[in-house]
Amino acid sequence: MEGGGEDTAAAMAMEVEVEAEAVLCVGASSPATSNSSSPSPNSGISSRRLGLKNSIQTNFGDDYVFQIASWGSQELFSFSFGGSSGNLLAAGSNSQVLLWDWRNSKQLACLEESHMDDVTQVKFAPHQHSKLISAAVDGLICVFDTDGDMNEDNHLLSVMNVETSVAKVGFFGNTYQKIWCLSHIETLSTWDWNDGSRELNIDDARSLATDRWNLDHVDYFVDCHYSLPDDKLWVIGGTTAGTIGYFPVRIGLEGAIGSAEAILEGGHTDVVRTIYPAANTHLGQNRGIFGWTGGEDGRLCCWRSGEIAEMNKSWISSSLVSRVQKKAKCRQQPY
Repeated sequence: MEGGGEDTAAAMAMEVEVEAEAVLCVGASSPATSNSSSPSPNSGISSRRLGLKNSIQTNFGDDYVFQIASWGSQELFSFSFGGSSGNLLAAGSNSQVLLWDWRNSKQLACLEESHMDDVTQVKFAPHQHSKLISAAVDGLICVFDTDGDMNEDNHLLSVMNVETSVAKVGFFGNTYQKIWCLSHIETLSTWDWNDGSRELNIDDARSLATDRWNLDHVDYFVDCHYSLPDDKLWVIGGTTAGTIGYFPVRIGLEGAIGSAEAILEGGHTDVVRTIYPAANTHLGQNRGIFGWTGGEDGRLCCWRSGEIAEMNKSWISSSLVSRVQKKAKCRQQPY
């Protein structure tokens, strides 16, 4: 298309915006490294930098390989690839769980009796690829077996009642036999999805996390992160100013949420919405990339671990941010 290259280049132009830094406690087991137990927030322990490396460009336009669309204007809130043969695409919709064979775009099932409200999450189990977890605003987490011709009478294996609207779920455990659950009212619970039992339920999770660092109040939870080599789960909390922290979840211990073991500060100026860890990827192992974060300020921040000599930068896409950004002020280190 004539002029398309220039338009794309302009849309993807990146601007340097703010110096940023993060800290990782030396001597604490973190999402990037595995060491000893975590220190208290005021222990005076030394720290090392997790620096912002650069930006990540995103593609624009209709340059997808193929598209699978639901009928009409139906919304899809979550999707996951899996199945015994790896051919299934599951999606959560308005009180429905939909399944397609992505190889031919054929819809295989529409499960509409298990949930009564928007299905916010669908995820295939990592080590049992035929098992599908769905979670919804109705507070229910359902487990399905996707082998064979699916129907809810024969393929709904179990139901867990969180008793509040479910925002996010994920798998953890040495065989991924457990799931963590974050609700829309910022509660945290963990379950054994094989037998449907709840192992941990924290209604005041934000207050507990706030007490475990000396920064601003934890206003929301972004996600959870699990390290298989360490068999360790973190809940990731954030502030409205854009600082996020990794808090260890300690099932069966008196202090269910431990002291923050990694703090990423200065990259964002608004709520952080998504995190992609890189510790187990080739980028994390070979290039020292800690991970990426995206926020409501329109920024995609790339964090890297280890000591760095050069100035750390945060980058934003000028095409994604409409309001004028202010340069972030420097603040004291949390340790």
